[in-house]
Amino acid sequence: MSGAPRPVAFREALAFWLKLGFVSFGGPTGQIAMMHLELVDVRRWISERRFLHALNYCMLLPGPEATQLATYVGWLMHGTWGGIVAGALFVLPSLVLLIALSWVYMAFGDVPAVAAVLQGVKPAVVAIVAAAAWRIGQRTLRNAVLIAIAAAAFVALFVFDVAFPLIVLGAAVIGFVGGRIAPAAFALPSSHASASGTHEPAVIDDDTPTPAHAKYSGARFAALLAVGLILGGGTLALLAMAYGWNGDYTQMGWFFTKAALVTFGGAYAVLPYVVQGAVEQYGWLTGAQMIDGLALGESTPGPLIMIVAFVGFLGGWTKALLGPESLFVAGMLGAVVATFFTFLPSFLFILAGGPLVERTRDDAKLGAPLTAITAAVVGVVVNLAVYFAAQVFWPSGRIDAFAIVLAAAGLVALVRFRIGVVPVIAASALAGLLAWALRG
Repeated sequence: MSGAPRPVAFREALAFWLKLGFVSFGGPTGQIAMMHLELVDVRRWISERRFLHALNYCMLLPGPEATQLATYVGWLMHGTWGGIVAGALFVLPSLVLLIALSWVYMAFGDVPAVAAVLQGVKPAVVAIVAAAAWRIGQRTLRNAVLIAIAAAAFVALFVFDVAFPLIVLGAAVIGFVGGRIAPAAFALPSSHASASGTHEPAVIDDDTPTPAHAKYSGARFAALLAVGLILGGGTLALLAMAYGWNGDYTQMGWFFTKAALVTFGGAYAVLPYVVQGAVEQYGWLTGAQMIDGLALGESTPGPLIMIVAFVGFLGGWTKALLGPESLFVAGMLGAVVATFFTFLPSFLFILAGGPLVERTRDDAKLGAPLTAITAAVVGVVVNLAVYFAAQVFWPSGRIDAFAIVLAAAGLVALVRFRIGVVPVIAASALAGLLAWALRG
């Protein structure tokens, strides 16, 4: 067994987090796997036990777990600024790319060839969401009780249009009560259990003492909480002063703050809530545009929840919030507002709550509510797949057989052959372009 690696300089960590922000494709599973390979196996910056402990905490939180995991590891290594840098660099490359792609989408989306590509991509998105439901369901629905929770969540959304936060709350209550009545039905799976046995020593090893900055301090907790509330509340107040409380930018800030607090189960789980608000309530974009945005989000690095940048951009552009002569600036401001308010709570959860987690490792008291919420997420994602399928398979009241075939092929590629999301989107885009060319 080799000796422990040398301590990591802040500059070295910064370079790694920047690189990760540009190559973090593959959704949360791929991003977490990539971080595990780099941080645990290759660089040995953190032991597997400490890495999985951080991951378990991030999975209990609302928000993008991969982003929060990067923030947590960065914070554990280099304090508050280490966490801010790690989390910000995980998100910023994706924000810049999505602003650019959103501009291309709005400026050139009506060009026939571009429209044909987007038309081909839509069925792939249906397949991606359906595959996500299948993947989460296989991992989550381990018994009849959890299947019933998933079915109830689907019916609540599809039939009764229940607000997503109420579904999350209801599932959490069921899990809390059920975990006491029938704990075996709500037990967490063991897929994230810590590894045992000997391992290569790491900079932050199993027995490495908690660094001073990661030890709980009531004063530090209160200060960080105050800073977070001032940043969020102050920015929201400035938007309200500039555009009024009912102005779209202010409502974006308020809406995406609420969305950030109910994103249990990943981005696919919160998308129905975003559809309810951004499409149906505020009219920032259409359902068809939401599908296109999801395809763009899947094709760029960073967390999938970055689709909120696309939503914000289209809201600023389509409503010409800064006037018809400043559409790009209006869209860019919308993207920044949506991203800021979506991710601010995640930073607060890690920077303020991390010391409590380091002090109480392996506490599984929230396991049963999390299990129930994740089961409900399956029903929510199935509802999202049905919603998207209705938009794609039956446009203008007629069946689109070509879209159904493309979606079926994409689903087989994703589930049966485990082909990546980006190749599936690229192949579907090419099929749409070829179909347009042949019709021409």
